[in-house]
Amino acid sequence: MVALQIRDVPDEVRAILADRAQQLGQSLQAYLLALVTSEAERANNLALLKSFEDRTDGADSTMDETVAEIGTARTERLR
Repeated sequence: MVALQIRDVPDEVRAILADRAQQLGQSLQAYLLALVTSEAERANNLALLKSFEDRTDGADSTMDETVAEIGTARTERLR
């Protein structure tokens, strides 16, 4: 694993982060690792959302069109 270092963190920011870690029963290192990991996981979400931008498979349907399509699918399924 790699080690990360963050320089020039203001004292009050460090204190806030340390307090939050303590409230959660974690070390500051464990708390910050969880934050960094969570941020990295969310980065994948943005890529996924961007992959849907150019889709033309009904994403622009109106609510009435969607309701009608669901009704048709239900009717066909019950036959």
